[in-house]
Amino acid sequence: MSLTTSLSTAQSMFNTTGAQTATTSKNIANAENANYVRRSNALVTAGNGALIASTDRAQNDALFRQTITATSVASGQATVVAGVTEIRSQLGGNEYDNSPSAHLSDLADDLNAYAASPSESTLASSTVASAQETANYLNTTSNEVQAIRSRADADIKDDVDELNNLLAQFEAANNDVVRSNVAGEDASDALDTRDTLVKQISQIIGVSTSERTNGDMALYTSDGTTLFETVPRQVSFTPTTTYTASVTGNAVYIDGVQLSPGVGADTSASGSLQGHLQIRDQIAPDYQAQLDEIARGLIVTFAETGPDGTLTPLAGLFTNGVDDSVPTAATVVPGLAASISVNQLAIDNPVILRDGGMNGGAYVMNTTGGSGYSAYLDSLAQGMVVTQSFDPATGVSGSLSLMTYASASTSWLEETRSKADAANETKSAMSSRSLEAYSSETGVSIDEEMSLLLDIEQSYKAAAKLVSTIDEMMAALLEAAG
Repeated sequence: MSLTTSLSTAQSMFNTTGAQTATTSKNIANAENANYVRRSNALVTAGNGALIASTDRAQNDALFRQTITATSVASGQATVVAGVTEIRSQLGGNEYDNSPSAHLSDLADDLNAYAASPSESTLASSTVASAQETANYLNTTSNEVQAIRSRADADIKDDVDELNNLLAQFEAANNDVVRSNVAGEDASDALDTRDTLVKQISQIIGVSTSERTNGDMALYTSDGTTLFETVPRQVSFTPTTTYTASVTGNAVYIDGVQLSPGVGADTSASGSLQGHLQIRDQIAPDYQAQLDEIARGLIVTFAETGPDGTLTPLAGLFTNGVDDSVPTAATVVPGLAASISVNQLAIDNPVILRDGGMNGGAYVMNTTGGSGYSAYLDSLAQGMVVTQSFDPATGVSGSLSLMTYASASTSWLEETRSKADAANETKSAMSSRSLEAYSSETGVSIDEEMSLLLDIEQSYKAAAKLVSTIDEMMAALLEAAG
């Protein structure tokens, strides 16, 4: 080997070890960065020793796809759990002390106590007060359910804005990847940035990827709608400022295609966006409908029909807050829980609950005016446990008593929460395992990098030794030449 060749070899060794040191140092610096994919140098043998042919990322496309899918599913489930838990908080503690059934039970107890001592005016006042508490509870809970829908609508707006922002950033990162690949430059940093954006997008909506020429990437939703192909597709949504039971929220459109909400307690939602849509458009409205049916059941149960039960039913103790009409059986009246109230005549004169006649003399039940009259009170108490028809569209079906329906509504909500919680644990664990597997394949191990640094150090020492030997030989040659 000539001295010139030896010098070239030494130079090549210094260049190679320098590049390897830079790569390893960058790996170590990003050991705690979950969005960094480990780099390694691919070496090839050339005339003057080993050269770096390329810098490669330890990317695993199969694990990456699994990770973003698991992230989307877990995010959607977590969103549904949060929404259902917020609705469930309206029921009170573990004893459901603030549930519809608890309030109806208190009303039934006061009504039975009054029926047992119909001459006690204090019991009349207590019963009417209990009725007011029940009506106020339905008003407040109904308003809170609509507030939850309103907050979900605001969350949808935030998700849409963030998704559009991420897609714009993705376009810039994708262009950087393509430009680097076309120029033959290292695209690792741009690829890390792009992958990070894909993971962030997957938290909002289910996403799949397709890589094309020069590393160009297209994005599609889980159901196949285009999110990004050369340019971002527009995600549009118009928020709704005020929600009532009769208001339907606006849809989310991606590239002109409507995004559907998730379905079920073990939700089909991929990403938080579909989860928020499910809370706003399905779960909260279903519970609202059940509250409305409880309110309708109260108005029907306490309606006045006269001494022989043949007069046109008119609202008695409970009214719809507008007039004295009695709603149709087994048909939800949207927003009735928010407007139900206690008849002002009963508030002014609680004893009228015992005697009847809130709709005029023809509807008086206690025709003799006796203070011990309890037949009407007994019939009202019995009415709360007599079977009546409820709208099956509320999710609680069958012919049930008012008391049983209220309990079934609580059970429906608790079962939904329980199933959602169980599914959340499973999906969260799946997401964690996917992230761990992906990190294991693509992340940085400090031990491995430090071991590699030792190898690089030995290569550097060998290059330094070679240079030292060449220096000695050059000195000897010059000395011999005089």
